[in-house]
Amino acid sequence: MVLTVLNELLIEDPSPPLLFYQLNKTAQLETLNYQSCFMQRVFTHFPEILFIHRTYNPRGEVLYTFLVDGPRVPLEGHLSRAVYFAILAKEDAEALAQMCQVFKKFNPAWERVCTILVDPYFLLLPTLAMEFPAAEVLLSAFHICKFLQGKFCRLALEQPVERLLLTALRSAMCSATAGNLQKLYTLLNTCIPPAQRPALHSHWLLNDRIWLAHRWRSRAESSRYFQGLEVTTRLLSQFFGSTPVVEKGMSALLRYLRQNSGDKVSFNLGPSPPNHYTPLEGSPESPKVEQLVEARIQHSLNAICTGPAAQLCLGELAVVQKSMHLIGSGSEKVNIQILEDTHRVQPQPPASCSCYFNQAFRLPCRHILAMLSAHRQELQPDMLPAEWTAGCAPSLGDILGSTWSETLEKRLAIALLTEEVSQLLQRCSQEEFERRYSTLRELADSWIGPYEQVQL
Repeated sequence: MVLTVLNELLIEDPSPPLLFYQLNKTAQLETLNYQSCFMQRVFTHFPEILFIHRTYNPRGEVLYTFLVDGPRVPLEGHLSRAVYFAILAKEDAEALAQMCQVFKKFNPAWERVCTILVDPYFLLLPTLAMEFPAAEVLLSAFHICKFLQGKFCRLALEQPVERLLLTALRSAMCSATAGNLQKLYTLLNTCIPPAQRPALHSHWLLNDRIWLAHRWRSRAESSRYFQGLEVTTRLLSQFFGSTPVVEKGMSALLRYLRQNSGDKVSFNLGPSPPNHYTPLEGSPESPKVEQLVEARIQHSLNAICTGPAAQLCLGELAVVQKSMHLIGSGSEKVNIQILEDTHRVQPQPPASCSCYFNQAFRLPCRHILAMLSAHRQELQPDMLPAEWTAGCAPSLGDILGSTWSETLEKRLAIALLTEEVSQLLQRCSQEEFERRYSTLRELADSWIGPYEQVQL
């Protein structure tokens, strides 16, 4: 099976790529090194900064992806910055050194690498330093951001605290000034209990060498940079990280690269350098997977929802299409962030979200639609309440079709406030609950009178 898959990859590629692999005693794929001609040309033109990302599949096998980085590299194209793929037999110093030596053998421009960006869990730093002696190895801003986001979610902080930290983190990532980094550092030391602070490694925020490699970007460029890397790493997880069969994952990933070759047009590489591979011939641009998925979501919204409901949801989808959304999976819920406060999505039918729109209207919001888009799914009838499906009470359409009224605005504000108060009361201790309940009881009595009982 392995040889069949690898031979198919060679036959389907119009130009001969670098494909170096080894099989184990049971004829299973043990190591793989892959680089197309276009990937080699991209690295030759932009060798100064290498970004290394690791993707693990369910069996613990790891895919190393090298991407070019830096101020000269175009930000368009999700995987067009990838210049090398490698699967190691085992993740140790010897295997990493062998992989680097193969990469250097076929890429003479490796001597011009000045900086290598890695994730916080990368332990084989001495091996990288030995193989790239002229390069400085640093933590990447993107991986630090993902690291802290994951820590915030696992700490189970109160929602206002988590929202405050995520807002400060977003500000620091989009504008890595000393002031924004110091503000985030101070918040971590203020909001996180002392026993949990060491696991956050907040000292990274004060390491200026890390942020110098990122600080030159404008706020808009930083947003596009993080969005591009988020989509890239998500695609790698989708193709390689979701299947235990290495050959199947790599085959799907490389076919996706060929089918989306239109992303390469953003790289103006100029004429081919001498003594190197010639460029791949440009192929007709295929419809992007994201556009097809979003079209299917639009169709399902129009087919399932009432007219006014579909119009509201399509407005939410338009925001998703123009924004950056970061998605992290938990044990039961999915955390969605669209350059705003983080909200929690409950994907099980009927789908729900903690945001204002979903809590007020009980309709699929931008966060639920972002989850569907990320997982290549469509809206299903059981994902929204029955009263919102096509053919139900026209009075709902009359309400949404009318102009915005002060009464409706008050009703929605009350719904949001009720939900927030309910969440705060459920999360606090019994002692804190009794104190807060007593305060609310006194407030309600002062409004209505001590002789009427008000259900809170």
